[in-house]
Amino acid sequence: MINKDLSVDFLGVHFENPFCLSSSPVGNCYEMCARAFDAGWAGVVFKTIGPEDFQVDEVSPRFDELQKEGTPFVAFKNMEQIAEHSLAQNLADLKRLKQNYPDKVVIASIMGPTEDDWEHLAHLVEEAGADMIEMNLSCPQMTSHAMGADVGTNPELCQRYCAAVNRGSKLPMMAKMTPNITTMIPVVKACLAGGADGIASINTVKSIANVDLEKKVALPIVNGQSAVSGLSGKAVKPIALRFLQELRSAAGLEQLPVSGIGGIETWEDAAEFILLGATTLQVTTAIMQYGYRIVEDLKNGLMHYMAEQGIDHLSELIGKATKNIVPAEQLDRNYKVYPKIDWDKCIGCGRCFISCQDGAHQALGWDDENRRPVFDKSKCVGCQLCALVCPVHAITLGLVEMKPGRKGDPASVDVASQRLHTYSHPNTN
Repeated sequence: MINKDLSVDFLGVHFENPFCLSSSPVGNCYEMCARAFDAGWAGVVFKTIGPEDFQVDEVSPRFDELQKEGTPFVAFKNMEQIAEHSLAQNLADLKRLKQNYPDKVVIASIMGPTEDDWEHLAHLVEEAGADMIEMNLSCPQMTSHAMGADVGTNPELCQRYCAAVNRGSKLPMMAKMTPNITTMIPVVKACLAGGADGIASINTVKSIANVDLEKKVALPIVNGQSAVSGLSGKAVKPIALRFLQELRSAAGLEQLPVSGIGGIETWEDAAEFILLGATTLQVTTAIMQYGYRIVEDLKNGLMHYMAEQGIDHLSELIGKATKNIVPAEQLDRNYKVYPKIDWDKCIGCGRCFISCQDGAHQALGWDDENRRPVFDKSKCVGCQLCALVCPVHAITLGLVEMKPGRKGDPASVDVASQRLHTYSHPNTN
């Protein structure tokens, strides 16, 4: 059995592994969080706690999903608000969790409509024994514009709220960012100026996932109507990784502590977030599908990957891919990579031919007699669309040539390791 050190230190707090529940329905009460700890999760971001006088009145139904038949959620839409339990009950749950699980990390997510509320909540959760605070500046379905995603687009307000939390508590604190913004950098810098120690990114993406074509109402339908709300799951992972890369490559933020969130479902997803600079990882949608047990798959997969990479400590991988992502104008444009077809694998389905003809550069023709594609190198631009659509992975990256008049050694161009479909290591899920 492979045993590697998955522990990380984040904002001065030690985690036995990087995996945490994100603030959501999966960590809504003591019993749920306790089961997660027993299953092996290192930390819990308890579902967001609001002021005593803030009333949560949820709609029903409140979930929707994007799904291909027979597959897991491509994306998940929810209309949940913050914790529906009383402030006293939530604080009691935090206290009980820390008493019963002293070696686990209990993170209190808080949200309020005023600076006084933020300050008071910060004081209360510290008294309850929380190890850390996450400021929810980004919930996309709050019914108050003084709370949620609208706050997360306002640098001045974020700075004031962060300062209020710092007045109320000495706990390490991270601000949770909204992706419903062009760039996070001004907001993140404002949060840091207000006293935030790190960032959690991303919260869910404002969305309409589906529309009922007969009833002409978006889903879920609440008595004949619907609303824009947050999208999570695998579909938002590219957005989350893009924001993570933006933050960790911005001047002055290269060492920004980040808790990564957004579509983490497999150990490969986890590794991608870590390589782009996340230290801890938060999960919701995958738990809603598969339960808390997935943490074992996540941990085992990461340890196998570390063994393959010759890494003993997970912290050695944090941010290792960041430097390899550069502005588009800096990419090497001197060479072209042509596809290589393995005729023993090719099943003659014509997918590559159709995609190249109708979606690319007509470099693939079709041999009707032999039912196989015919490659015209003179038309190929090396886009590799054919390889991506091939259902049996019969097309791979092949010959590398320098463009006419360009200098360079084709043999030195690193394309052999490019992943067109899945990482070479078997998935442990």
